[in-house]
Amino acid sequence: MSKNQISPFKASIITLFPDLFPGTLGTSVLGRGLKQNLWQLETTNLRDFAFDKHKSVDDTPAGGGAGLVLKPDILAGAIDHTLAENDDRPKILLSPRGKPLTQAMAHDFSKKSGIILVCGRFEGVDQRVIDSRNLQEISIGDYVLVGGEVAAMVVLESILRLIPGVLGSTKSSKDESFENGLLEYPQYTRPVEFEGKKIPAILTSGDHKKIQQWREQQSQELTKSRRPDLLKKFEI
Repeated sequence: MSKNQISPFKASIITLFPDLFPGTLGTSVLGRGLKQNLWQLETTNLRDFAFDKHKSVDDTPAGGGAGLVLKPDILAGAIDHTLAENDDRPKILLSPRGKPLTQAMAHDFSKKSGIILVCGRFEGVDQRVIDSRNLQEISIGDYVLVGGEVAAMVVLESILRLIPGVLGSTKSSKDESFENGLLEYPQYTRPVEFEGKKIPAILTSGDHKKIQQWREQQSQELTKSRRPDLLKKFEI
């Protein structure tokens, strides 16, 4: 790689199920970006860092309770192995108690050299490794999954599509939901009439100024009806 060439975005996944990746990330435009080396993917099998013959990675919660907890020494070993010298990539733990993922966060992550994603399993992760390895907890919604693998794919997809060249054109994402604080306006395409309903006449008028005004109005109305919390932020 030449001195002037920008290094590809590097995503590292720590998981008990490395065979799940790249999954959907290896298809369509994201898969093409992977083949073109616009981004790179590596997986680390957490079980490779277990000490006993059974490759155990969890134990019962201190203080009692249901479920199992990922052991700190094993997870710390996997994280340390993944980190390169002077590695400044953010280290993310997918967790239902984390900060909700937002488009602004995706933009911020896309400007980094890469990201390390830790896929939780079982009841959770020992707090000591979260603290000692400075893991940032992120959630993709107010619900609980069996593990963090699907959540990791969601986080990665939100980031990768923002990396220059992956979508092919920056124009394809600038008007999408959340990019300007509002939900996206309705979209239409041919045929002009479908099941008795026609494309709104304004969209076939050729008057680009009026089209833009219509789209902005539609975005505000949709946001008001579906996500009034976003509209309040937009108006501040």
